[in-house]
Amino acid sequence: MVLASMTLVQLGLAASIGLMDQLGAAGVAWLRLAWAGLLLLALVRPRPSSFTRSSLGACVVLGAVTAGITMLFMAAVERLPLGTASALEFLGPLGVAIARGRGAARVWAGVAAGGVLLLTQPWNGVVDAAGVALALGAACCWAAYILLTQKVGDEVSGLQGLAISMPVAALVATAFAGPSVLAALTPEIVLTGLGLALLLPVIPFALELSALRRLTTAAFGTLMSLEPAIALTVGALLLDQMPGWVPVAGIGLVVIAGMGAERTGARVQREDLA
Repeated sequence: MVLASMTLVQLGLAASIGLMDQLGAAGVAWLRLAWAGLLLLALVRPRPSSFTRSSLGACVVLGAVTAGITMLFMAAVERLPLGTASALEFLGPLGVAIARGRGAARVWAGVAAGGVLLLTQPWNGVVDAAGVALALGAACCWAAYILLTQKVGDEVSGLQGLAISMPVAALVATAFAGPSVLAALTPEIVLTGLGLALLLPVIPFALELSALRRLTTAAFGTLMSLEPAIALTVGALLLDQMPGWVPVAGIGLVVIAGMGAERTGARVQREDLA
């Protein structure tokens, strides 16, 4: 589920880049979130009785964090190669893995960190400072997203948590970007936004919610180390952002870390603790 989610995320990002010329990074992020919010509300129809005050609050905060990830990362991709931006964003889940992991999980997080270092290559060339700052902001939001998604997944059944958090994300994005892009919308762009919303975030976030019911946050965060490698591959195949040998070596390290996390990171279920 995690691997499928990451692949769809990167395909969705690559497909979104062509739309940036018409709507800008913030506009594309808003269009995806707006469609995602509408789709989940219509399909899931969340029931108020399914939420406690605590779980509803977690869903609202998760929505704000989701808007932060989407808008900050789209702005970063506008300035940085897809692989570089994803590697920097991965520092968020890597931090979760280090902070919450035990034993082998921390070892794999260290291996993944080496891979991220090779993918970003901070010693080589000039990196767009604004792009780096935006990607790091997305990393902070992603770390919070992992923790909040697991909390929502534990407290709210099915996809009802997403059916609250995603409309909240759409409202937050609307406050920042919605009014500025309404004039640029055409029927073709609106329909394109629907397809992009399915690729990212509707299907991937639903898969991640299910995965976080089964994995520890440390294991999930380390598995996400594969995302920079997937981003580098998608960037090379679809966007002509060809990697050198050093990023390829980084891919090898993050793949090793992902395999190690998959072997050691199954989540302890509540019934096992009884």
